[in-house]
Amino acid sequence: MDLGMTERLKPIHEQVAGMIADEIRPLDAEFLAEVEKGDRWAYTERQKEILEGLKATAKKRGLWNFWLTDSQRGYGLTTVEYAYLAEEMGKSHLAAEVFNCNAPDTGNMEVLERYGSPDHKEKWLAPLLEGEIRSAYLMTEPDVASSDATNIAMSCIRDGDAYVLNGEKWWSSGAGDPRCAVYIVMVHTPSEGRSRHQQHSMILVDAASKGIEKLRPMAVYGMDDAPHGHLHIRFKDVRVPAENLLLGEGRGFEIAQGRLGPGRIHHCMRAIGQAENALELMCRRSLQREAFGKPIAHLGANYDIIANCRMEIEQARLLCLKAAWMMDQGDARAAAPWISQIKVVAPLMALKVIDEAVQVHGAQGISQDTTLAHSWKHVRTLRLADGPDAVHRRQVARTELKKYSQEKF
Repeated sequence: MDLGMTERLKPIHEQVAGMIADEIRPLDAEFLAEVEKGDRWAYTERQKEILEGLKATAKKRGLWNFWLTDSQRGYGLTTVEYAYLAEEMGKSHLAAEVFNCNAPDTGNMEVLERYGSPDHKEKWLAPLLEGEIRSAYLMTEPDVASSDATNIAMSCIRDGDAYVLNGEKWWSSGAGDPRCAVYIVMVHTPSEGRSRHQQHSMILVDAASKGIEKLRPMAVYGMDDAPHGHLHIRFKDVRVPAENLLLGEGRGFEIAQGRLGPGRIHHCMRAIGQAENALELMCRRSLQREAFGKPIAHLGANYDIIANCRMEIEQARLLCLKAAWMMDQGDARAAAPWISQIKVVAPLMALKVIDEAVQVHGAQGISQDTTLAHSWKHVRTLRLADGPDAVHRRQVARTELKKYSQEKF
């Protein structure tokens, strides 16, 4: 099991890390400050200039679509190799999109590549791969416990050559972006002849379809993430061409598991990148700031805190790389418990490191003057996104108990 950086990856990693440190991170604060100018749900001219300029540079250098693991369309990196790049991207607000490796588009592009028709690929996959449009993934619903996805209830009824959708979705990340052109929607298509996990389907919905109402942006600890956004959306008699249903009725969970597995690893490696960024800020602050006549690094338990943060980051990274390696072996079922482990471990670790960095920064740490408050909010949300901790712990425990019992868990 080789979890190290390959010779193929090293020069790519060096370019990506260098561009993030020298060209992308220095523009993060200016980009975010532009949100407060004018319409929060439209990009300002300066935001467009920053983002499109960086994307053009990345494309010119060939630093594009790394997430396309095991594909001729991209670099053909393994999940382990991509994980190292995802960690670097976690250190900057803009980096993932600059390299066209941003969620939820990566998972949506995987779905379109694997399951979309030639027409779907021409209409939506091609411009997504070029970074010209954005997309959203609509799964969670306000009136059911979506941590058990079999509860998902959005109605999807066949009517001639179309399906008619009715219901609500929320936490639709990316749906607020004015460039968002397509939704991938998990819907309820029940049939007595199918099992519990074959009662749902996935369907492609043009974001401009008649009957879609954007009710509100959801706020995460008071922040709405404009202009990206996590929208609450109502579908009222939305007609969607029948050919937009992917694979056929009852195949929704099959598609979801193929989409969510790699995405969870990507999220976790980006969280590790955020933890690394927080630890760097903590160390620099603790050496530069003085109290009681000493640099604060020498006060209290700060040596122990810094040491523990370093050790816990390393542990989480190794677990994430092992989960990525398991994914690369091609057996999604065998990889699943490892992905669940890192999905619990990485956000918890990153939250702890970020919180310790906030403490070292004092009042500045909770303000807009550092990236720490924004990072904490994002990583705290990650403990719920793609399944809450309790669900993943349950999966890990069931896998463990199966080793010692004939009982079905």
